[in-house]
Amino acid sequence: MSGDGDFGLLSPVSASPAVVALTGDRAVIAAILDVEAAWASVLEEAGLAPAGSAAVVAEAAESWAYDAASIAERAQGGANPVIPLLADLRGRVRQLDAGHPGGAIGALAAVHTSLTSQDVLDSALMLLAHRVVSALLAEVKGTTTALAALAEQHADTLCVGRSLTQHALPFTFGLKLAQWFHGVAAAARRLEALELPVQFGGAGGTLAAGTVLTDRLSSSPFDLADALAGKLGLALAAAPWHTNRLDVTALGDALASMTDSFGKIASDLLFLSRPEVAELGEPLAAGRGVSSAMPQKQNPVLSVLIRSAALQAPGLAMQLHLAAANFNDERPDGAWHSEWQALRGLLRLALGAATQLRELAEGLRVFPEAMRRNLEISGPLLLSEAVASSVAPLLGTDRGEAKAKLQAVVDETLQAPVAEQARIYTKLLREAVPGSKLTDEELRALLDPANYVGEAPEISRRILAAYPEFTHTNPKGADRG
Repeated sequence: MSGDGDFGLLSPVSASPAVVALTGDRAVIAAILDVEAAWASVLEEAGLAPAGSAAVVAEAAESWAYDAASIAERAQGGANPVIPLLADLRGRVRQLDAGHPGGAIGALAAVHTSLTSQDVLDSALMLLAHRVVSALLAEVKGTTTALAALAEQHADTLCVGRSLTQHALPFTFGLKLAQWFHGVAAAARRLEALELPVQFGGAGGTLAAGTVLTDRLSSSPFDLADALAGKLGLALAAAPWHTNRLDVTALGDALASMTDSFGKIASDLLFLSRPEVAELGEPLAAGRGVSSAMPQKQNPVLSVLIRSAALQAPGLAMQLHLAAANFNDERPDGAWHSEWQALRGLLRLALGAATQLRELAEGLRVFPEAMRRNLEISGPLLLSEAVASSVAPLLGTDRGEAKAKLQAVVDETLQAPVAEQARIYTKLLREAVPGSKLTDEELRALLDPANYVGEAPEISRRILAAYPEFTHTNPKGADRG
């Protein structure tokens, strides 16, 4: 982390050694060097570089040996970091090759031959993304496992459903959890299905240098590109995609969708953890949630950080689309360069927020008594829809008149103080409906919120059943790469 130069001081959601290790400048350098080393191995195996050169390049490509600050500064000379890093790599290969026990083997022939800087950096960023996505999905599966377990545990826990900030209908906390799960699992499945391709094309996207390179072989530049993809664990590419950025925007969209799903949960939690609501609480930890001025506060900082990521991500995804729409000619003049930080920013935010959300989900504090208390604020008024459906046919008038009569009961009830509304609504309803048509026992059942949650348990079950791969995970820590 100390060599990165950016510690995340103004981005606490991603200020984690684990996030920096996968997305910092040192990680970018390592990915670029991994691409160059893998390419050297491909060339040697194809008979296009001297035997033993891949081992020399691999030794030279150890990322600790490179000065990230110097490479960043020198990158201004060629507008990308591959050029100065490649110069340093060649210097180390030359030095190691000269000191080879059996004499120099010409390992420089295996370095970057027939590639262009965009081939290397695009492939390196796809490799970086592959590594981040693997870690991200491990965190997500921890979150979805926790949410699925809570959804089953609270399948019948009553709470109030809110619409446009107001009490709407009886709801179950299990369904709320299942819907949280649904958003995260759907976004994760979409991200997991993405193919992150290798890039190849040479200086102008025609593979001209690669064709010359393989002219005396039975293989082609496409075969070399496929071999490189295999070594890096990336997807094969049917053709160079220097100016066709769908794979980049698809990755950006998937990451933004992931943070959207995180943001939904965080937004709900920020409301539900307010003291006057108090239905949920974040996990407690020493020193977390403190205020610089108010000792009594316990701020929901995990939700705050997650929401901050969700608010930033769409702008970064938009930047990727803006760049993609401006990839002019066969190699672009600035649009490509504007992708890098946006893509890395999305990876950082998504991974950082995923780590925070997993901790939140696995330690979420649930207060069913508060849920019941808040449910009862609206009392039987919350069942007005159920009453309208069941009672209107009993009133002996046409449906329009019956609904108007029941609406008058509601309107009169709402004139009373909140503390009196439950009693007044029940009294007025009893007066409006003859006892011969609706007994007191039937009325009590009609006004019981537990009897008007529709298919909430079945909806929850169907959601969890639709994503079986996200309802369990390995023990914590075992699934983290």
